Amino acid sequence: MEALTTLWQLNTEQKAHEFLDSQRDPIRISNFVGNEFVPCTTSNKWVDSFDPRSGKVLAQVPLGALVDVEMAVEAATKAFPSWSRTSRKSRSQMLQRIASIISEEKELFAVWESIDQGKTLSRARVEVERAIDNFNYFATYILHEEHASRYVDGPTSVLTYEHRSPVGVFGLITPWNMPLYLLTWKIAPCLAFGCVGIAKPSEVTSMTAFLLAEVFRKAELPPGVINIVFGDGPGVGSALVRSARVRGVSFTGGPATGARIRRDTAGDIGKHVSLELGGKNPVLVFDDVDIPNAVRLAARAAFENSGQICLCGSRVYVHRYIYDSFMSAFVAYVEKNYRLGDTMGPVASLPHYSKIRSYLLQAQAESAQFHTGGIPCEEPQGYWIPPVVLSGLDTKSRVVSEEIFGPVVTVSAFDSEDEAVSLANDNINGLACIVMTNNVSRMRRVGERIDAGLVWVNCWLVRELGTAFGGVKASGVGREGGAHSRDVFTNLRTLHVPSSW
Repeated sequence: MEALTTLWQLNTEQKAHEFLDSQRDPIRISNFVGNEFVPCTTSNKWVDSFDPRSGKVLAQVPLGALVDVEMAVEAATKAFPSWSRTSRKSRSQMLQRIASIISEEKELFAVWESIDQGKTLSRARVEVERAIDNFNYFATYILHEEHASRYVDGPTSVLTYEHRSPVGVFGLITPWNMPLYLLTWKIAPCLAFGCVGIAKPSEVTSMTAFLLAEVFRKAELPPGVINIVFGDGPGVGSALVRSARVRGVSFTGGPATGARIRRDTAGDIGKHVSLELGGKNPVLVFDDVDIPNAVRLAARAAFENSGQICLCGSRVYVHRYIYDSFMSAFVAYVEKNYRLGDTMGPVASLPHYSKIRSYLLQAQAESAQFHTGGIPCEEPQGYWIPPVVLSGLDTKSRVVSEEIFGPVVTVSAFDSEDEAVSLANDNINGLACIVMTNNVSRMRRVGERIDAGLVWVNCWLVRELGTAFGGVKASGVGREGGAHSRDVFTNLRTLHVPSSW
């Protein structure tokens, strides 16, 4: 199709911006079903997707409906028997082929990820590399996975072994903050373990999903194995979750939607459901740290991708003995190194901008001290919010307790190790935590008491793709990564086979 053919040539910032400046009409995106780009059945209904840097319409995303989902489910259902029986070697080769095509066009993906979501080009490049890693990792994992087997002694020796089979059709629903990376984090294991899928990217950031569909076509992925239906949550997302032929749902997004998915799937007991629902992550800075190192790590964890990563550390707790020294160094570092339009991009959308602004107004009303930043204007030209460092807020404040998901961090003091752990755990969420200390005993002592699925000590955002990813409490249910993804996308049975009968 014409729009995609044009986009595929725009693999530098200059080319992309020259094209956008020359266009009177926004780019129009199409659904991808059965390896073909197809119009939405409600072809007159579109969602405007805006350029975060200017606030102007960038693209129009089809507002899909139940009939679009059912078309994709039908295509996936037809594709499942053949794909589920495809050998591991062939599936591995397909994933590697997909990774290779993305790698050849990684600057194209980085440019459009940056334009569409607002992130810096350097950040986009990191995420494209991680998307490539997702396919390469699961391509090799399935060639070397191990299964348990045992012999049961008795009158007849019985071999007992575990066997796994693909679940079936999966709904893969992803958010707007890391569009390509999180979409491929679900698609790669879905393909690797023999499932088929219907992906629903966020309607806010759909460009790289549109480009990824062309990768599947170029890789000659069999028709219907992966389909992409664009639209909003109440329309496409809900229809996908509720479909009786969709046998699993992997979702990353907000807790309200996660709760709705649990309600909508409660009666379908056999449906696999994996939910990653974000967090309000604490950072604990003890008094034995090197302050410059601690400042750099805390700032990166707070403001990477303008704070729009579910793993960002937005609650910083510092031992009182070093609090003043840390705070002065932290503020100076943020002011010097986090600059809009240079090392920081805008936030992704106007609704999100307005949400963040409402929390900053709340902080102002509660007499918080703004060490950096302030209240952004109500009607912006582009969704730019400078980094905000706050102190002086009660721990029960909504600004401290609720996920803002933006470039806003609160800083408070603690007096003891037990208090630090208590403050870290005093939240309904439990996704991640950062512990900064040079005391090895404390690393374990504190790390093992934190209510979080991921704990980083003196580092952040380090991921080995075989380890479990997910949270506790309101941060979700289930884990993904390596064998944990295998649990999501396969059914397990145990066979008992006698030596004779």
